Amino acid sequence: MDQALLRSYFSTVYEFPTQAGALRASLDGEILLDPATLPELLQRRFAVLTAYNPRSMLLPRRVNEQRHNVMRDLLILGCYRVEPCVGSEAEPEGVWREPAYVVHAMDREEAIAFGRVFRQNTILFANAGKPELIVTDPTADDVGRTFQCNWRVRT
Repeated sequence: MDQALLRSYFSTVYEFPTQAGALRASLDGEILLDPATLPELLQRRFAVLTAYNPRSMLLPRRVNEQRHNVMRDLLILGCYRVEPCVGSEAEPEGVWREPAYVVHAMDREEAIAFGRVFRQNTILFANAGKPELIVTDPTADDVGRTFQCNWRVRT
């Protein structure tokens, strides 16, 4: 896995929908002794999946949207609760924003399979307050290779 790409994944700020409003978090936090101190959503099991820009190749917006809608439909057909979220650069002046879906209660292996089908370099999987960045593109690294992360709640 390219180290610059890995650093950008760790610093990506995810904007998750919650009943209390948007929750912003990234994967570059300090080790937590008690995950119960995290917001409720971050304590659950979920995956963050996108179909945009496979293997980091920029595609036209229309193509990305079509791929993303197909993925959403497949997730819904699989009986998953799906909510839109957005990943973006940590820097306020950054222009990169990528739509994604929070897929509640998804199994780790199925999340990896979705990442592979939609040719994503990695997917984000979280369980019990412990997020992992998992490689899903065999050209980037071994499929299933995991990078342990820690949540950092942003203001």
